[in-house]
Amino acid sequence: MRLRNKPWADDFLRENNEVVVQQPFDMKGKWKELFDNQEQPLHLEIGSGKGQFIAGMGKQHQDINFVGLEFVKSVIVGAVKKVLAAETTNVRMVNENAKDLRDLFEDNEVDHIYLNFSDPWPKNKHEKRRLTFHTFLEQYKAVLKEEGQVTLKTDNKGLFEYSLVSFSNFGMILEDVSVDLHADEDPLNVETEYEEKFSAKGQPIYRCTASFPK
Repeated sequence: MRLRNKPWADDFLRENNEVVVQQPFDMKGKWKELFDNQEQPLHLEIGSGKGQFIAGMGKQHQDINFVGLEFVKSVIVGAVKKVLAAETTNVRMVNENAKDLRDLFEDNEVDHIYLNFSDPWPKNKHEKRRLTFHTFLEQYKAVLKEEGQVTLKTDNKGLFEYSLVSFSNFGMILEDVSVDLHADEDPLNVETEYEEKFSAKGQPIYRCTASFPK
């Protein structure tokens, strides 16, 4: 589906600089300075989409600071609106395509990374684009603190199985694996827009959390 261009998006993102980080690459090593409580853990969502997850997490977990990374400008404006509506001060949004997270974050700066309904890139020739390919895991390991965690949530069984193998081959520890998240009835689960859509059709949602050992 082709995304409709929003000519007003640039102005909107600039005007809401209390949520949108205007010069994110200048914040490397200094992200905590953006938040009222600078001692709280820093969690990162890669590919925030329309923002339902990160806005909900920010409201549910006031003791955590969140950064949402979304490259598509016509999509991130919706996420910013949701964050503003949540009336929480612990969420910041970034409109950038961070090909290497190490350009945005200092080593050991992030506590947790979320990968929600990422593009599965099912063709073998596109394996390197999957966000759980080993080159991405190397980035996560660098920016995450010791024993930092990565949580993947998807409706795509192929990507889920691939990611479990990729995590294991990289030496990560699988801590939480669910092949039907909604059947597990996790009361703390915050749904994304895609999650609501697919689960309503009876599609199982897969989730796993993996950590890097000391």
